[in-house]
Amino acid sequence: MVRQHVNPLSRLHQSVEPLPPPAELFADPALPLHLDIGSARGRFLLAMAPLRPGRNHLGLEIRRPLVEAAEADRQREGLTNLRFLYGNANVNLPAWLALLPPGQLELVTLQFPDPWFKARHHKRRVLQPALLLAIASALAPGRELFLQSDVEGLITPMRQLVEASGAFEPAGPGECGPQVNPLPVATERERHVLAQGGPVHRSLYRRTRAPLPPLADLEARLEADGGGADNRQDVAPA
Repeated sequence: MVRQHVNPLSRLHQSVEPLPPPAELFADPALPLHLDIGSARGRFLLAMAPLRPGRNHLGLEIRRPLVEAAEADRQREGLTNLRFLYGNANVNLPAWLALLPPGQLELVTLQFPDPWFKARHHKRRVLQPALLLAIASALAPGRELFLQSDVEGLITPMRQLVEASGAFEPAGPGECGPQVNPLPVATERERHVLAQGGPVHRSLYRRTRAPLPPLADLEARLEADGGGADNRQDVAPA
């Protein structure tokens, strides 16, 4: 399975129109919301939506052809608690999340994002400090953020960022870990990696009541940490 990279910093993806509010997306816009950032072809959410009918599910994807294909499948299956939208997470989501009713956002998933290995390309990675703060601001205490990747060099800085914010606490190893996926559906990438015998690194975090740091302070903390984070959830129990 080959990754199809898209540069989110290109001019094309910087001038994306604002996302419509939940009232324009779902049959029952008051339902709790699951936001999947980087929904790709949409098969994960197409399976999740029928399993979790008490939630609305929104997939945001930067590759427009994949959004169009996923939306066609959604319409064909008549799923009114699911939508797929084209957008750039770091451009579109902060303002959109700020307008959500308090407590509506229940779960945010970010699974197998593009790793952008070269140091000069790290700014193209999805989970940037400003986006993390926007997600944390929209999540009520106890609500969840789930990260997943097959690239240890990507999951480590994502964990570092989340933990540097001071706004989340990790779930225990019985809830999430190398052998434990807290979600009932595996993504296509996850199935492919496991079939090849590769590792899948997972972290489940819950929002605490801690106040959020200013963006400049969070960036300074990350700079001071020097880009390292522990991998305690990558160690399977003996």
